[in-house]
Amino acid sequence: MLSTLMLAATLTATGLAQLAAAIEHYRSVETYRVTLNSTHDDGKEEIRYAYKQPGFVRMEFIRPHEGAVLVYSPITQRVRLWPFGIGHFPELKLSPGNPLVQNPRGQTVDQSDVGTLFEHVRTLLEQGEVEVLDEARIEGRTALHLAVAGASGVAVAGVHRYELWLDTASQFPVKVISRDQADAVIETVTLDDLEINLALPEALFNPE
Repeated sequence: MLSTLMLAATLTATGLAQLAAAIEHYRSVETYRVTLNSTHDDGKEEIRYAYKQPGFVRMEFIRPHEGAVLVYSPITQRVRLWPFGIGHFPELKLSPGNPLVQNPRGQTVDQSDVGTLFEHVRTLLEQGEVEVLDEARIEGRTALHLAVAGASGVAVAGVHRYELWLDTASQFPVKVISRDQADAVIETVTLDDLEINLALPEALFNPE
């Protein structure tokens, strides 16, 4: 019994240490680019996503809405949307809270980056727990599989429990499953083709 408790305590400490290291590492990330594949009740999405500090975002939609491009600037706090691609009419300028640029689960572009995910995880941990589940190989990468759950009745942005697969090399999530308080899956996201701290031109986030 004692050895079981010690093992559980060790795994919990390992999980907390890994999360703390991943969150701290993210502070040093200036840019990243990734392909997001999302599955949820409303269907599937595939988006080429680019991020640059202090919060610039570019989304190029592969499916649905193929060809649409969305750019968010933290300076103007506005979203520019080209439904049929850059250079094609119309170009819309919207607030991040506009329903046209929210996803079906109410997530806004200004709260779409990995840093926001980590903030939600950290908030859940304030009254919750972390569990180390296993190690896995995902897209050729070794990832530590963790589960973070809030205390009873606690949720952040509708999420009570996250399952995270953290790449042991990059310390970035390579897969995330979010669940509600009934433990039903809200969304499953994989992060493919990850590139970190690459040079991203200014024009990418301010196209003419």
